Amino acid sequence: MFKSIKARVIITLIVSLVSLFCLIPTLFPNMTDVWKNMLPTEKIHLGLDLQGGTHLVLGVDTPKAVENWLQRTGNDIKSFLMEKGVRFQYLDSQTQHGVIKFELPDAPSKVAFELALKERFPDIVIVSSSSQSGREVLSLKFTPQRETELKKIAVEQSLETIRNRIDQFGVTEPEIIPEGDDRMVLQLPGIKDPARAKNIIGKTALLEFKLVDDEHQLDDALKGAIPQGSHVAYARKIDRTSGRSVDTPFLLKERALMTGESLEGASVKIGGKFGDPYIELKFNDRGASEFERITGDNVKKRLAIVLDGVVHSAPEIRERISGGQAIIEGSFSMDDAKDLAIVLRAGALPAPVQILEERSVGPSLGQDSIEQGVWACLIGGLLVIIFMGIYYRWSGMIANVALIFNMLILLGALAVFKATLTLPGLAGIVLTIGMAVDANVIIFERIREELRNGKLPKVAVDVGYSRAFLTILDANVTTLIAALFLFGFGTGPVKGFAVTLTIGILASMFTAIFVTRIIFDYMVQNKNSTSLSIG
Repeated sequence: MFKSIKARVIITLIVSLVSLFCLIPTLFPNMTDVWKNMLPTEKIHLGLDLQGGTHLVLGVDTPKAVENWLQRTGNDIKSFLMEKGVRFQYLDSQTQHGVIKFELPDAPSKVAFELALKERFPDIVIVSSSSQSGREVLSLKFTPQRETELKKIAVEQSLETIRNRIDQFGVTEPEIIPEGDDRMVLQLPGIKDPARAKNIIGKTALLEFKLVDDEHQLDDALKGAIPQGSHVAYARKIDRTSGRSVDTPFLLKERALMTGESLEGASVKIGGKFGDPYIELKFNDRGASEFERITGDNVKKRLAIVLDGVVHSAPEIRERISGGQAIIEGSFSMDDAKDLAIVLRAGALPAPVQILEERSVGPSLGQDSIEQGVWACLIGGLLVIIFMGIYYRWSGMIANVALIFNMLILLGALAVFKATLTLPGLAGIVLTIGMAVDANVIIFERIREELRNGKLPKVAVDVGYSRAFLTILDANVTTLIAALFLFGFGTGPVKGFAVTLTIGILASMFTAIFVTRIIFDYMVQNKNSTSLSIG
């Protein structure tokens, strides 16, 4: 018996020392670099409600995402029809409301057009047709099933893109949760510059390379006579003398020759006449060959670099450009250049994202929550310790020792699993304090019953633990199932409660049954022992 006690003591010590070891960064955050290299780096992270930060509800413009995909599909249809030799005219200027339009000159072209759609584009359907001057105009859109699928993909891509941007921005433990069909909740704890973060989050970052339309007059376009297949865009620069923003118009071809999908990297460089920062772009292999082809086919023409509809530069292509690199110049500050590089590296959002709701939690309010939560845990724990000591005497003190072990293991697990401690999480800890001794109350009452029946302490302890075990297991497993469902289906605050409750249940099972049994077995290991202080 003593050897088994010894083995269980060693297991308990190992678990306790590991938990304490994992808590060192949390207990001593200002350690020297020498110690930091030798000890764990993960500490208990505090949630938005405990350290302050920003809470945002974002809405994804899913219809716009569908429209963008439809526009790209329209260009693919154009290329495929040209391969098939089908006569048509793509009505770019009439693309709106989730519909693209093609004009066909005769009935044979219409038949060939419909066959081409069935062959290559099964998700595109003809929703209407009309005759204009002997020609057939067909309106096309995605099938309802494909539209629903694309909207879901848009939200998923937006969520992942925003997560990448926030990670590169340096926010610790952001919480990004989808909500409904086209929304997401974003919690940024401890953020120091919310305005800059919101700018990074909301920037669509659609990078396009378009040819400047030098075949038509810009002045005519500014007066309203915009040629078909072209549009007016503006370059925005800051005048160094007056500090004012100056907009310069450009007449651009509507069709983008290349987008930022082929980007491999984006970095900030310093150069230019005034030492201004600029963005250096690097394409992947496919993008590099595509950029080389585009520049080779358009020598002596101007190629505009357009980001979110704003022209950043429009240099003349003097020769074929190989190597897969390009630059974006503009009146950037260093922070603006860094933020732009972040969103380009993370990728463009598939659709515009709008901030629907914003709430801020100040650090002082978070500190008040921490202090009140800690006081709640201390007062609750102290009352439980006093009650157990008075009602169950020395056996109650054993339960109190197990309670201390429970809290140590719980906090250590929060650090190991990189969990975020929230205000509801503190409530879960307070609840765990009560549940931790609840199992011991069941055991002690069983032991008391056996002692009243005249059994020796050793036998009473054995019977008490064995008969109480199933009751304790049943109660804790049912609570654990509820906690797991809270974690699976709940949002941020609810998940925080579920995390601490789940870890607390598992820790209390270990301490209430395993740790306290060690002490009781040591106390009654003498077969002739006739007394047990249990109230």
